[in-house]
Amino acid sequence: MKKSKVDLVKNWLEKARRDLVTAKNGLEYSEYFTDIICFHAQQAVEKYIKAYLIFHEIDFPKTHSIADLLLLAAQKDEAFLSMIDEANILTPYAIEIRYGESDPPSFEDATSAIDIAEQLRNFVFEKLPSEIISSSP
Repeated sequence: MKKSKVDLVKNWLEKARRDLVTAKNGLEYSEYFTDIICFHAQQAVEKYIKAYLIFHEIDFPKTHSIADLLLLAAQKDEAFLSMIDEANILTPYAIEIRYGESDPPSFEDATSAIDIAEQLRNFVFEKLPSEIISSSP
């Protein structure tokens, strides 16, 4: 049975929530897990934006580029443009950091990544109907 659009959005929001919880829990392990923290913060942001895009029936390519996703979201609401510079800082955490193509991020980078993810989550939540947010697991 095919899921409704609302169910798909809720699923993406739940996956994003789990990534953000994983990132926050990683802080307990300090600098040892900064790459994992940053990766999950990036994944959370990516999924929050994709949930918004799905809700508004905006097709998106397979990409980890936060800027590209925010540009697509801006087709519906130009306010997403205000998030590009800060949120796009997370894009390298999807690939380069995860696969060891650069040095691990600092603990400050990791806490900043979580802050950005929480800001973007709150931003997306303001843009989605409250009944979707309140009924999400």
